Amino acid sequence: MWKMREVAVAVLAIIGILGLGPTSINGDTNQSDASALMVMYSSLNSPPQLTQWTSSGGDPCGQSWKGITCSGSRVTQIQLSGLGLSGSMGYQLASLTAVTNFDLSNNNLGNQIPYQLPPNLHQLNLAGNGFNGGIPYSISLMTSLQYLNLGHNQLSGQVNDMFGQLSALSTLDLSFNSFTGDLPESFSSLSSMGSMYLQNNQFTGSINVLASLPLKNLNVANNQFNGWIPAQLKNINLQTGGNSWSSGPAPPPPPGTPPVSGGKHKSGGSNKSNAGDSGGGGKSGIGGGGVAGIVISMLVVGALVVFFIMKRRSRRSSMDLEKLDNQSFTPLASHEVQGKISCFSDGSSHPELKAIQTSSTVDTKTYEPSASINLRPPPIDRNKSFDEEDFSRKPIVPKKVHIAPVNAVSYSIADLQVATDSFSTETLIGEGSIGRVYRAQFDDGKVLAVKKINSSALPNHLSEDFMDTVSDISRLRHPNIIELVGYCSEYGQHLLVYEFLKNGSLHDFLHLSDEYSKPLTWNSRVKIALGSARALEYLHEVCSPSTVHKNLKSANILLDTELNPHLSDSGLASFVSDADQALNHNAGSGYSAPEVAMSGQYTINSDVYSFGVVMLELLTGRKPFDSSRPRTEQSLVRWATPQLHDIDALSKMVDPALKGLYPVKSLSRFADVIALCVQPEPEFRPPMSEVVQALVRLVQRANMSKRTIGTEHGSSRHGDNPDTQDDYMA
Repeated sequence: MWKMREVAVAVLAIIGILGLGPTSINGDTNQSDASALMVMYSSLNSPPQLTQWTSSGGDPCGQSWKGITCSGSRVTQIQLSGLGLSGSMGYQLASLTAVTNFDLSNNNLGNQIPYQLPPNLHQLNLAGNGFNGGIPYSISLMTSLQYLNLGHNQLSGQVNDMFGQLSALSTLDLSFNSFTGDLPESFSSLSSMGSMYLQNNQFTGSINVLASLPLKNLNVANNQFNGWIPAQLKNINLQTGGNSWSSGPAPPPPPGTPPVSGGKHKSGGSNKSNAGDSGGGGKSGIGGGGVAGIVISMLVVGALVVFFIMKRRSRRSSMDLEKLDNQSFTPLASHEVQGKISCFSDGSSHPELKAIQTSSTVDTKTYEPSASINLRPPPIDRNKSFDEEDFSRKPIVPKKVHIAPVNAVSYSIADLQVATDSFSTETLIGEGSIGRVYRAQFDDGKVLAVKKINSSALPNHLSEDFMDTVSDISRLRHPNIIELVGYCSEYGQHLLVYEFLKNGSLHDFLHLSDEYSKPLTWNSRVKIALGSARALEYLHEVCSPSTVHKNLKSANILLDTELNPHLSDSGLASFVSDADQALNHNAGSGYSAPEVAMSGQYTINSDVYSFGVVMLELLTGRKPFDSSRPRTEQSLVRWATPQLHDIDALSKMVDPALKGLYPVKSLSRFADVIALCVQPEPEFRPPMSEVVQALVRLVQRANMSKRTIGTEHGSSRHGDNPDTQDDYMA
């Protein structure tokens, strides 16, 4: 009998195991998790950089999908930061119930943050994606959430009162968005909050709701807050500049409440006062000791306020600079910072991000001053700039702070003269509207490019802002933007030192030929267009405020040995007035948008137009304006635009140097993007994020069909370089 039962149990166990089969069709991975990730992959436009991923029949845990971490059969972490992903996140994320870490920061996802997100997250990082709209209510239900970063997006509107259940949240970053209105009352429920970053929004009202939180780091700079800063917050790492705080002494505390000392909230209340009252034979109100305590407290507070007002000017500068040193990417507590560029490559605007994010390309450590690196202005007078000899005799402008470069070496004129052979014509490698560029060879063998700013391009009223502009440019960190290495500001001279790319510019490749050069392949042209588009997208949609390039042209797109594009002159627009730029060097160049020629005003839409002209150069091999051609063909845009949707005419427009080696469908889609960018009405031109997505889709479709291109190879001006289809995504 017992043997029969044992056999029955064994049979049932086998049946049970077989019965589990349908729930494990994806190998090692839970079926619902695998299904959600496959939908996510399709929604992200099936990006090739997500290696091992597939849209059907995949096994994320068993096949080690990129960025996926599993525990047993469940997906527990999704970390896909900084991969250039576009599209959307899919509609099945809510089924990823075991995921605790979800990081899609620094991609190109745009649109609104989806309502459906993994529900049991501990860490959520969606920074730097260009999201708009508001914060989805589903986040308010993530009771285990400890870290939330929605910074560096385009979120707007009032923050909903939705934080009442997030008592585990210890880090909150809403910085560099466009939030408005008062802080939600439910912020007071964030009982574990240690670091909060609200800078560079448009919040209004007071910050009293934060007074009781156990904060260690708080940044509320560059908003529209008013009222008084709560005393409980004054002994923490606090950034408050760029707001409209009330001056003078704060209003006295309620009767019977002793003055708050220190920066921490005390929950004990007014024990002494109450004890005095209770011994008064049933009297209500305040006893003599209580009145005396209030009077003494008010006198002490008044004396402290007078003392701090007297010391404020001498101490404020050094305090601000110390805060800047401690947080390289946190805006300086100053009214001047609101207009400064704040850009990043890994989403890190504060130290806590380093420990949580998986990929980081920006070194946020504090740089110590040395003989060659000038990072800290004199701490005595906040009105002095870096170069005391040049600027100390000029009128002092109140509330003016020169921000130190993040990571730029200070060179002397003597150093640069030696490296460029006294700026000889033999070392001259280029000349533009802003200045000449020289090749600099240093004693250690390093080769750099030195741009010597023309005095005519730097009017007197702008020369004082040179160090601020250096600081702005040094914060531009993107693989497709030329890196600023250093600067020089001596004896009235202003120079910028950049990395040197020996392959020259896109203009050279397209329009100058020599015995060593070979024409750019179609693959290379698409790769250059995509990389340049990503650089503009970064300037327009990641930097805060948006940075308009103003001088986009093929001569300002430099190429490295692998033909990856690097945009130069980014952040230099402040040196050239709009009217001068429109009337002088850009007039007749063929790159300027119609509205610029009429008004002299540059916008991100005019940058999009200039980018479309560069794409036309890549397509046709022609210059934007060529007076040597027949009159009807001199203006590239006027000649090409009517033919962009005619496949027969389009094939005749293609650069003859390609010798017909291009995919016809890819060519047609490339032309469609151009047509959108060079529309005469600026409001109809697409944002650069949409241009990037269109080019990415073009690449993905081309990768699916390589019949036309085959094993085509690209080339360097100084030798051959493989340039396969996979290089599109570089």
